[in-house]
Amino acid sequence: MRGLAFAAVFLCAGCAGVKVSSVSTQDYIAQRRGDVLTTGRLSASAREAMAVLGLNAQECRKDRDACTRSLAATEGLDSERRLATLSEVWLMDALATEKQRPVGQEGVDRLLDAYLQTARAAYAYLFFTPRSPSDRAFEDRQTQVRDYYNYAVQQAVTRLFEQYRGHPPEPGATVSAGPWQVLGEMSEVKLAHGLRLPLELVPASTLTFQGLRSMYRRDGFGAELVAVTARRVNDADTFKTPFSETPFPAVTAILSFPGDTLEQVMAARETTLIGYDPYKRDAVQLAGTRVPLAANFTSGYGLWLARSGFATQALRNVLGGEESIEAPHVYLLQPYDPGRRTIIMLHGLASSPEAWINVANEVLGDETLRQHYQIWQIYYPTNAPLAMNNRAIREALGRTMAHFDPAGTAQASRDAVVIGHSMGGVLSRLLVSSSGTVLWDALRDHGRLDGVRLEQAHAEFDPILSFDAFPGITRAVFIAAPHRGTPFAENTLSRWLSNLITLPAAAVRQFARLSRLTDADGAPPPESPVRVPNGVDNLSENDRYIQLTARMPISPSVRYHSIIANDTPGVPLAESDDGLVPYRSAHLDGAESEKIIRYSHSVQETPEAILELRRILRLQLGPGAP
Repeated sequence: MRGLAFAAVFLCAGCAGVKVSSVSTQDYIAQRRGDVLTTGRLSASAREAMAVLGLNAQECRKDRDACTRSLAATEGLDSERRLATLSEVWLMDALATEKQRPVGQEGVDRLLDAYLQTARAAYAYLFFTPRSPSDRAFEDRQTQVRDYYNYAVQQAVTRLFEQYRGHPPEPGATVSAGPWQVLGEMSEVKLAHGLRLPLELVPASTLTFQGLRSMYRRDGFGAELVAVTARRVNDADTFKTPFSETPFPAVTAILSFPGDTLEQVMAARETTLIGYDPYKRDAVQLAGTRVPLAANFTSGYGLWLARSGFATQALRNVLGGEESIEAPHVYLLQPYDPGRRTIIMLHGLASSPEAWINVANEVLGDETLRQHYQIWQIYYPTNAPLAMNNRAIREALGRTMAHFDPAGTAQASRDAVVIGHSMGGVLSRLLVSSSGTVLWDALRDHGRLDGVRLEQAHAEFDPILSFDAFPGITRAVFIAAPHRGTPFAENTLSRWLSNLITLPAAAVRQFARLSRLTDADGAPPPESPVRVPNGVDNLSENDRYIQLTARMPISPSVRYHSIIANDTPGVPLAESDDGLVPYRSAHLDGAESEKIIRYSHSVQETPEAILELRRILRLQLGPGAP
C-alpha cells in the first residue's frame, strides 16, 4: 500500500496543480479594468497576452526594444491582442521615461518616439484589425486602448508644442520628432488676435476647478486641450476694443497615420497632427470610420474665470476710480460662430461675469443648447448711471455684431436672447424697450426748456435719452430684477456705498452740462459741483430715471420671462422680497412665464433657475428643435 502511494506521488510530481480562491466583485472589476494608466501596472489583458509569448513586464522594462520587437513580429497572437498589448507596453515605457525626467534632445526624442509608437499601435488596433470599433463597442479593452491613444496624443502634442514654442514652423511644413516627421494642420482652430499658435497648450485633463458644480465633456477620440492666447484677461489691451473672443478656446487634437493596410500603418514614421474645434463638429472620419470627437467644454471657461481677476476687480468696478473699467466689454466665451444664436448675459451691481459661473457652464453642458447657442457676457461699470450704461452697452453690442456680421444676415445676429440679473435685468429690459418721448418730455417739463435749449439738448443727449429695442433680440429673461427700484438702495449701507463711488470724469462732465442746460432757475457757476446719480442711486425706488423707464413698453416682438426669488415665504407673494428686491418691483405684467424660487437675491445660480433657463432657451429654438 505504501509503495502504491509512493508511486502515485512520484508519477504526479510533474503535474501542475490548480487551486481556486474567492475574489470580491469589486476586486474582480478592478483587476480586469486596471491598466498602466490607472494603476501603473500593465493590465491583466496585456500580462496574459505577454505570457503566451513568454514575456513579462520586468523583462520589457529592462529591454524595451527587444520586447516591442517580439510583440510586433509575433504570429502567436491575433492582431487585436498584439496591437493592444504593444500600445500599452510603449505607454509603459513612455511613463517610465517621464519619471526619469529626460534631458537633452536624445532623451526628448526617445520620449516622443514612445508616445508616437503608443498612438500608432492604438490607431492600428482601432481601425486596421478585422473587427470595426463598433463591433467592440462594449469591450473594456477597446476603451483602454482608446485612452492610451488619447493620452499619448496629449503628451506628444504638448511636448512638440514646447519644443517649437517661440519659433513655430511655417504652415504646411513638417517638423522632426526623433525618427518621426509630423505635419500640422490647424486651419479649423480659430485663435484670438490672429495667432497661428497659442502661448500655452494646457491639457484639459490636468485641470480641476473649485466653484464649478460640473465638468462637461464628451467622450471620444482625441486629446482635449485648451489653447491659451493671452497671459492676462483684463489688462489694458483687452479694453482697447469693445469685444474679445475667448483667449482659452477648446481644441481637440488627433494624430493620424498614413497607410491603407495594417502593415503600412505600422511601418509609417510620419503622422499628421490635426486640430479641431469641438464646438463645430462632434465626430471625425478616420480610416473610413466615423468616430466621436472627444471634447471638454468646461476647462477653457473655467481657466478664463480663474485667470480673470473678476472677483477683486468687481469691487473696484462699483467704487470707480483707479483700475476700474469705464466702458462695457463683450466677452465671447467661444470663437464667434455665425450659425449659432447668441445669448447675451448681463450681471448685476458690484458683480462681474463671475455671477454666471454655473449658469454659463450648465448651458454649455447641454448638448442641444451647445449646438445652437453661443454665449456673450457683458462686463460693464456698475458705478455708472443706468442711462449711460444703456447707451454704452448698445454701442458695444452693435460694434461687436457689426465686426463679425457686417451685413447682419447671420443667425448670430437674429433671435438673440438677453438674460439679466439684478441691475443687469433692468438694463436688459431697457435693451428690449422703446423710450418714445418719455425721458424727453420729463426733461423738458422739469427744466422748462425753451426751443433753443431743447434743440441744444437734443443735439448732445438724444443718443442717451432716445432709444428703441435693440435689433435682433427676440426673447428676454429678467432674474431678480428691480424694474421699479428697491428700498434697499435707500438704507444706510447703500447710501454709504453710494457716497464712496467715483464716477468716470467723462460721465460727470456730460451730466454737468445737462444739469446746467436744464436748470430752470439759471445755470450755476461752471466750477460748481453737480450731483450725478450713480448706479446705486438709480436703483432706488425714488429715483426719477427708474420710475420713468418702468413705464416704457417692451417691444411686441420680444417675448419675456421673469425668474423671481422669494426669501420671505411667510408673507403673501405680493408683499414678499428676496432680501434686496421686492416682488412688486420684479414682477412684470405680460411675461410669458414667471418662476418663483425659494431663495435669496443670487437666485440665478440655483439649479431651479438654471433648469428654467434651459427650458426657455429650448423654447426659443422652436418646436422643431430636439
